[in-house]
Order: sequence, then C-alpha cells, then structure tokens
Amino acid sequence: MTFDFQTFRLFIFMRLFLITLLAAGPLAAESATDPVLGQAGDVTLTVRSLRPHITALPADQQAGLAADPAALAQYVRALLIQQLVVKKALAEKHDQQTEVAAQLIRAREAALAESYLNSLSQPDPGYPAEAELTAAYEAAKDQLQVPTSHQLAQIYIAGAEDDAAAKGKLAEVTKALAAPAADFSVLARSHSDDASSAPHGGELGWLAESQIQPGIRSQLPKLKPGAVSAAIRQESGWHFIKLIDTRAAHTPPLDQIREPLAARLRQEKAARLRQDILIGLLGDNPIAINEIELSKAVRPATAQTITP
Repeated sequence: MTFDFQTFRLFIFMRLFLITLLAAGPLAAESATDPVLGQAGDVTLTVRSLRPHITALPADQQAGLAADPAALAQYVRALLIQQLVVKKALAEKHDQQTEVAAQLIRAREAALAESYLNSLSQPDPGYPAEAELTAAYEAAKDQLQVPTSHQLAQIYIAGAEDDAAAKGKLAEVTKALAAPAADFSVLARSHSDDASSAPHGGELGWLAESQIQPGIRSQLPKLKPGAVSAAIRQESGWHFIKLIDTRAAHTPPLDQIREPLAARLRQEKAARLRQDILIGLLGDNPIAINEIELSKAVRPATAQTITP
C-alpha cells in the first residue's frame, strides 16, 4: 500500500480539530461584526471562528481554498457537520468514556509535540536570502528543465480495424477535414468519440512528449502548427491530431519560479532544523529499549498464557 502523506496530514488536522472543539466547547456565537458563514441547526460558523482553522492549514492548502470557492464551501460544510457530531458526542458524555479519554490524551500529546517541534524549526523570516536562492537555482537547473511539450487537439474514432461502421465514420471525417473550409473544432464536437475532449473542440491542452503515445508522438515532427495529421491507427481506434503549438525544452528563469523555489528551500531548512533538534534531544536523553519485555507486550493475550 502506498503511503498518502496528504491524506495523513488531513487526517491529523481533522483529529486535532476535534480535540480543539472538545476542549473549547461550542463555537463562539456570531455578532454583528462577525458575519455568519454557515449554519446547521443551532450550530453556527462565523468568519472569526473559521479563521483559526484556515490559518492552521499548510500554505498550499490555504492557497487552494482561496482559489476555489466551491472547495472552501465544502470545507465549511465539513466543519459544520463535524461540529454537529461533536455537540452530540458531548451531550452524550462520549468524551468521558475511558478509552475515548485515553485516545484524546494520546492525540493531545502528539499534537503538542508536533506543534512544539514546528515552532522551533521555522527558518528565519529572511531565509532564503537572494544569494541563497540564486545558488539553489543554479544548482538545480537540470532538475528544473521543462521538457518539450505540444498543445494538441484530436478527433478520435473508436473501433477495430474491421469495424465497418467505424471505417465509414473514418472516411466521412477524412473527407470533411479535406474540405477547404474545414473547421477542426466543429468536427471534433460532432464526430469525436473522446467524451472528455470533444466538447472542447478536441483540445487536449499541453502535453509533455513523455505523455503522448509513441505512435502519435512520432508523427508530430511532420506537422507544422495548425496542421492536421492523417488518421493514425492506435490499438483502440484512429486519431486525427492537430498540432496547435510546440514549446521547446527550456529552463524557466528564476523570476518565474522564485516563490515555489523559496518555499521548497524553507521546507528543507525546517526539516534540517527539526532533525538537529531531535538529535540534540536524544543526545541528552539516550533511548534504551527492553526488547524482551517489548516482545511480550505486543503478543496477543492468549499467546502469553503458558499451559502446564
């Protein structure tokens, strides 16, 4: 199974959010200066009560929510639903059950340790300096190169080579494309069997060469921008490919990638600082493991019973 770090972070965030709600009680009531963003029954979410949850998210998730109103609305909906659940759990004193209370203690300890380490491992606000950023850019130029890519559109005719209906449609499209006033996008909308690109006039967007099937990629050097290929037979059907534009492989200038590169450097610096903190902590407090007792502790209870 592949470890999904983003899903794990979201899980941790929602768990910590639950702990915060249990500790703090119901969300603050709205006021005239605190607009209501959403409501479910008598549970209300306001601008003021939402803000701490947004600022607690990683920067990339904050940017994603800010750029996508639908995602932000879904996030608010999730918070309201969770608050409804929390309210009911508290009313039924679920948090006072022994195992639940123990889980909350463990979660609180994990949250406290993580928050403390994060607070100690943040790089200085001025990092990286311009010289450090330039040096990192020069050192990483090979990895920053953007491969050759093509902006393509297609008309796709699905069918086996001996499919009479498909071959009839193929002949019809071939003839239509050969007409002097042929409009590729119109023909794609009416004839292409590719449900995802047909509504957009067959446009596939920008594709790196590695993303293009070899049988199609080999035909692209023969096309000039605006030209359409003859039908290209692939395993499941035929493709008429229109080359809209081509971008040669290039390395973007520093100004184009300044922000993401700086963010990456800050993340790497934070990881190094965090590692140094942990090394120092363990140097002062060496860990010793009683492996014999540990092996006993994780055995099923039945396996620990010795029958005479």
